[in-house]
Amino acid sequence: MTGTPLVLALIFFSLLFSPGPASAEPSNTQELMVAAASDLSFPFKEIGPLFERACGAKVTFIFGSTGQLAKQVEHGAPVDVFFAADTEWVDYLKGRGKIVPESQSVFAQGRIVLATAKRLGMTLTRLEDLLKPEVRRIAIANPSHAPYGRAAREALEHARLWEQLKPRLVYGENIRQALQFIQSGNAQAGIIAVSVAQATEIISVPIDGALYTPLNQSAAVIRRSRRPELGTAFIRFVAGPHGRPIMKRYGFLLPGEF
Repeated sequence: MTGTPLVLALIFFSLLFSPGPASAEPSNTQELMVAAASDLSFPFKEIGPLFERACGAKVTFIFGSTGQLAKQVEHGAPVDVFFAADTEWVDYLKGRGKIVPESQSVFAQGRIVLATAKRLGMTLTRLEDLLKPEVRRIAIANPSHAPYGRAAREALEHARLWEQLKPRLVYGENIRQALQFIQSGNAQAGIIAVSVAQATEIISVPIDGALYTPLNQSAAVIRRSRRPELGTAFIRFVAGPHGRPIMKRYGFLLPGEF
């Protein structure tokens, strides 16, 4: 998600609290605002409608960088539930009294892959292949606020490639933007989440999990939420029999598998 945290928070407030048409009838439908890391965009767009039908609620998703979303929540963005790409940013909010502590749980583990666009006809099977001269730009999420970017940096550092490849790196604000750099041809390769690498025009190979800190992904209900029970229900839905098969299909490891 691009833009400053303050601007985005203001947008969230205006969307939620701007008056509707004067003739509109009040609705009894509960609405849930979910802030989620960008690696969750594909599975959540499938899980969301299932939850709406099951619970009779309307779910609105805001996808972006985990770190940026956490800062927006900290500064009062009207979010009910936060799904992060790691545990650190949820712990950050916990330390500031922004979440309901007993609602916090790890719901999945993400993984990173080495990715290229199929149309380039380029074969990359290991991190060292990023040194090839035809790989002029390498896309990763920004390590300063995106857990997948941090994992990409760790992997390159462990492979002793970070300093050599740093001049070729282009940073996406989140993992979806890093994917877009590859799709558009602005980067010939990238290190991205397995969940977004399943876009049809992308080919990818796994990166050894020993090269980076496990991406254990955590969720929590926001303390200021007016509908904490609904937020808790959505977390359970993602981890339950409806959500788990979808999460697994997008490459996430599930609790008990890592």
